[in-house]
Amino acid sequence: MSEHKTHQQSLRFGKIQEYLGEFVYGGIDGAVTTFAVVAGGFGANLDAGILLILGFANLLADGFSMSVGAYLSAKSERDNFTKHEKIEYWEVENLPETEREEITEIYREKGFKGELLTKIVDHICADKDLWVSEMMKGELEMIRSTKSPFKIGLATLISFSSVGLIPLLVYLWDFFFPSEINVFLWTSILTGFAFLIVGWLKGIVNQTSKFRSISETVALGLLAAVVAFYIGNVLERIFI
Repeated sequence: MSEHKTHQQSLRFGKIQEYLGEFVYGGIDGAVTTFAVVAGGFGANLDAGILLILGFANLLADGFSMSVGAYLSAKSERDNFTKHEKIEYWEVENLPETEREEITEIYREKGFKGELLTKIVDHICADKDLWVSEMMKGELEMIRSTKSPFKIGLATLISFSSVGLIPLLVYLWDFFFPSEINVFLWTSILTGFAFLIVGWLKGIVNQTSKFRSISETVALGLLAAVVAFYIGNVLERIFI
């Protein structure tokens, strides 16, 4: 029983890990854009209430827009694969000799020859599904994604909204429970920790240096905040 439960937990973790990339990049965008709004509002000396309105408007609108974009992109990619797969099935059924020669050429380029090449081609061409699969990979360099477009969009929305909410938490707390703390300072610290975690996860997804990934993510967030701050400051002087 315990082994069965462990196996089920492993499968669930594998499914979650499959969408880790969407979660990471959605989280980075959410934190960067929302923190930029906060920094811009702070630079323009906006009232906390207005800043929260702008922050949540950005969080909800951009989060929805990004998730829809991720969903449509994944769906378009899947539809494109399906379209070409149908073409390959038609060609296998109606132009078998031509398709067989293409498979032969694909495996010849991989270094197979003679009797072994013939056996491999015979084996592949004996199974129509395998034949089409090999044509999709070898000729068109296309592989069917196992990810659900809906789950890709959902993962993007959840990550953008949850991580993007972090820059607003201190302002939200201070709005309902006013105190003497430096709200922007604590917001920056909290968001910095968010960038550290998301940057670390980005390193896992890309299988690159964790330090480099964290540094890039923090630098990106800092740059966006500095630019937004000075833009807000300049616009405040012009219009207010």
